This record gives sequence, C-alpha cells and structure tokens, in this order.
Amino acid sequence: MVAMSRMLRHVPHIGADLPPDDAVLLDAPDDRLAAATARLDDGDFKPVAELLAWTRDAAWWETRDRHVAWLAERHLEGGTWLREWLDADPDSPDVAVVRAEAAVRHAWRAPSAADRVALLREAGPLVRDAAEASTGDPVPWRTAITRARGLRAQREDFDGLWAQAVARSPHHFGCHVSALRFLRDDEQCGQEEFLAFAADAADSVLPGSLVLGLPLIAVYESLLSGRPGAASYVDSAITAAQELSAWHSRGDREPAEVRNVLIQMLILRKRWAEALDQFRATGIHATAFPWRHTGEPRREFLEMRTGVRVQLASGVRLWAKPGGPYT
Repeated sequence: MVAMSRMLRHVPHIGADLPPDDAVLLDAPDDRLAAATARLDDGDFKPVAELLAWTRDAAWWETRDRHVAWLAERHLEGGTWLREWLDADPDSPDVAVVRAEAAVRHAWRAPSAADRVALLREAGPLVRDAAEASTGDPVPWRTAITRARGLRAQREDFDGLWAQAVARSPHHFGCHVSALRFLRDDEQCGQEEFLAFAADAADSVLPGSLVLGLPLIAVYESLLSGRPGAASYVDSAITAAQELSAWHSRGDREPAEVRNVLIQMLILRKRWAEALDQFRATGIHATAFPWRHTGEPRREFLEMRTGVRVQLASGVRLWAKPGGPYT
C-alpha cells in the first residue's frame, strides 16, 4: 500500500520532462530525410535523389546508410517512386543501392528458409550492381554481408566481403553490426572471437564513433541467443555506450539505436536512474532494435519508460518533496 502511494505521488514528477507518448516515433527519419521524402507519395523522387547524391559526394556514410535503409523500407510499403526514379536515371548509384537493400530486406521476410535463400540468390546481381556503381561506398557491402548471412556463406566468403567493406570505411557502424551478426550465426565463430571482434573494433575508434556501441550490441546479442560468457562484459560495455551517448547531443537521431539498446541493458541491470537519463537522451527516437525482440517496438519502448519511472517513484520516501533531485 505504501509503495502504491509512493508511485501515485511521485510518478507524475519523475521524468516529467520526457516527450509525451504521442510524440515518440519509431525509426523516424532525420530532418533532412523527412523533408526530402515529403513528396514521395506524389511520385516526386528528386529531393531524395539529391539527398542521397549529397551523402555519397560528402562521404557521409553513416547518414547514407540510415537513409538507404529507411528508403528501402518505404519502398517495401508500396508506391511507384523507386521505379520512376530508376526509369529516369537507370545508372544512378543511389537508386542502385536502395534497390539492393530493398531486395535483401524483402528476402529476409520470406515465409520459409527455402524462399529466403531463393530470394537472396535473386538479389545477388542487384547487390553487385550497387557495389560496382559506387566504388567507394561501404553501404552496398553492408547489404552484401547481410545477404551472405542469410545464405549461410562460408567464412572465407565473409572475409572477402568484410575486407571490401573496411577498405572503403574502416569504422562504418552499419558494416560492423552486419559483420557482428554474421559471426553470431557462424558455427565456426566461438564466443571469445565474437566478443573480441566487437571489443577490438571499439578500441580503434575516436570518441563519438558509433562503433563504441558495438560491444554493447555484442553482449546483448549474446544474451539474446543464449551464448555463454557475456555476463562479465556487460558493465564495461554499458560504460562505453554511456560515453558514446554523452558525446552526442540529446535527441540526436544518429546514436538512437545504441541508446535504445543501452536503455534495455540498464533496465536488465536495474539501474533505473541511468535508464531514465538515457530515455531523456533518446527523446522521441524509439528504434525497432532491440524492442522488437520483446513485443511491438514502440509500445515496448513506452511501457519500459513508464516502468522505469514507476521503479524510481517506488523508492522515494512517501512524503519527500515532489520534483526533488531523484527526478
């Protein structure tokens, strides 16, 4: 009864500065992409084409990767804009990479393993075309590694793809995550090698690099798949991800996925105040990973956010002044 009274008294004040539930978005595009895609329903692909060309020319590979992934999802939802873009500019390296990404994502959603393999094989020419169309771009190689994982490619095939990826961008986060998941599913890769891959990558980057979040993702993937031996790495991986989060401004879209994983890991460790701080840093940017593993992602994000506030409220003295430092 006392705990309920504490919760009712203090929850409204704990995290009162968080965005309201209806403001939270799932895998939302950044402002540039949102503006460029505003007219896609009308078939106007030119702003998107200009934006992707800019990411390529500027070598903003992390931004380009997120934009390509988002546009591939948008294409899979329906519409004719990608076909119209291809008809208008069939040699565009930007339309090529979106087509390749969409084909691989479509294959992964096949109803059976046999269908998935068949579709991934069909996607091969599109992935090769995307890589050849933009020779310095790591994003098609990230797509290629994801395709190789679905095909259960041999380790030497992966090694060749990985070499191509790092030759283009040695610290590209998307390529590292795709490679990490290949290794997770590779029977030849032991747990020590799997965790070392993430740790070695994080050791070689500058402050603020998203790759600093790779050990946390490795630990999370290990716990999720039942791999042994990850528990002793959890706290150090959390610390590295917190440092990454602190380097970026609050509400920044770029580190949102790492922040979402960090929140879940802090909750698992019952580090409620730190989880609340990361909810603040994340702002409106819920991401499908990792929440899709426990339910509908946006709902899971919001329920966990409420749960953290309740946990903190239940630990506050009943008659403590609302709005104190515990909030």
